[in-house]
Amino acid sequence: MSQSLSSFADLLRSVEHSAVHLEMRDAYGVENEIEGFAAWKEGHRLDPADRKSWWRPWLDLVQEVTGKGVTMRRARIVSEPVSDYIRFEHSGTFTNVAAGEDIRWLPRRQASDLALPGNDFWLFDSRVVQFNIFDGDGRWVQTDQTEDAATARLCVSAFEAVWERAIPHEKYTV
Repeated sequence: MSQSLSSFADLLRSVEHSAVHLEMRDAYGVENEIEGFAAWKEGHRLDPADRKSWWRPWLDLVQEVTGKGVTMRRARIVSEPVSDYIRFEHSGTFTNVAAGEDIRWLPRRQASDLALPGNDFWLFDSRVVQFNIFDGDGRWVQTDQTEDAATARLCVSAFEAVWERAIPHEKYTV
């Protein structure tokens, strides 16, 4: 099932308690980050003091959802030493935190004994799972959504196991 940003926003707005996101790739090739990643490799860094230069619609949505009391957590499993893409992602994560997300990082070697789904996912209210399917080059292909209770339980368990071991963003250095 393909999904537009607006349909994802509607799904996120419908959440009542929690939205969690598990990312497990060391690089993504998503269209809306290509320009920013290239600029970052050329030396550009976001200025935390210049909020207007980095605030974007996604952050408005995060702030809207967390503002109504929804907990948003994101965990990233990363190989070390980290890839350039992860350094890029880490350098801009302060924007997600400013909008209301809680973010942690788990070195991949500390996840070896965890049962994890095969794809990144969003989990809404511990009930609806949306898997993000990427190709081998990290380009988004599609989303698969399910409300299967066993799949939701697997994702809850996986996320919480990662979260428990992961390092809070402000303490994780790349």
